[in-house]
Amino acid sequence: MTLTELTREFFGRAGDTDVHRYTLSRPDGPTVRVLDYGGVIQSVEAPDLSGRRADVVLGHPDLDGYFANNQPGAARVFLGAVIGRFANRIAGGAFALDGVLHRVPVNDGKNSLHGGPAGFDTRVWSARPVPGGLRLTLVSPDGDQGYPGRLAVEVTYRLDPRLRITYRATTDAPTVVNLTNHTYWNLAGGGDVYDHSLAIAAGSFCPTDENLIPVGDPTPVEGTPFDFRRATTIGARLGDPDPQLAIGRGYDHNWVLDDGAPFAARAWEPTSGRLLTMWTTEPGLQFYSGNHLGRPGAGFALEAQHFPDSPNRPDFPSTVLRPGEVYHQETVFELTTADRPPVA
Repeated sequence: MTLTELTREFFGRAGDTDVHRYTLSRPDGPTVRVLDYGGVIQSVEAPDLSGRRADVVLGHPDLDGYFANNQPGAARVFLGAVIGRFANRIAGGAFALDGVLHRVPVNDGKNSLHGGPAGFDTRVWSARPVPGGLRLTLVSPDGDQGYPGRLAVEVTYRLDPRLRITYRATTDAPTVVNLTNHTYWNLAGGGDVYDHSLAIAAGSFCPTDENLIPVGDPTPVEGTPFDFRRATTIGARLGDPDPQLAIGRGYDHNWVLDDGAPFAARAWEPTSGRLLTMWTTEPGLQFYSGNHLGRPGAGFALEAQHFPDSPNRPDFPSTVLRPGEVYHQETVFELTTADRPPVA
């Protein structure tokens, strides 16, 4: 018998459609609240070393906050949302697949970002309980935001007591898929995250141009501001003159995760002692230090995904999905406490 309890409450309306908030809770884990609007993780309450609970992710208290962020011209920050069809950037808003050029909406300078202006983060998903959690489903029709193929998507949130996010998708025509969750973490429950200690199990990262599109081959992190193989505070190297850091604004880059590492990433906050450990089946991790939030550094995102601009980079792990294939990935977050930072 599962220890996870699931409750539902009305949260608002998106047009003529009711939006609900689902609460996943259990005595030996965090309390997680998920919206069927955008698949958003709205809050995660977890105890500190003294047992005091606080919300350790960024979220809006009502639906209007999410609506406002998704309006044309808004500086969209995708708080807690499921991102699709394609997480991260596609250069020039175009890619070729099987000799056919596909154009997708440009919403980040010259690039398409996170599925375009009406990506999966703006949709109301269907929701139903499953053992230990909640399953969200969405059908993205052929041509949605310029992407080919009818894509059927499932995202399942389970609490066991780790927060386990499982993604599954199928298509009726060749397409590209790159899904992730865009939760922003702040393990102190407030303030900025620059004193959080972070480790990323990656020996290389993807250098980018000024538009954050990868250029050249992945580069070793050794001797660069991107070396988080040993735990380092997020703010330690901000302002470093390395041009890849775009001058101190912060990080928004893809790390190439090491095969066989004991975790993908780990973050620790010294005041609360909260420790976040992350595992994923994905090859890449986009670490974003909240550079363009209304209050920069209010949270950081660990986006497990394939590499940016993969449809235009045949040398990167493929994001192509064909009929008869199943897209599958799983990302897991564990919240514990520790009185000192882990060694790595």
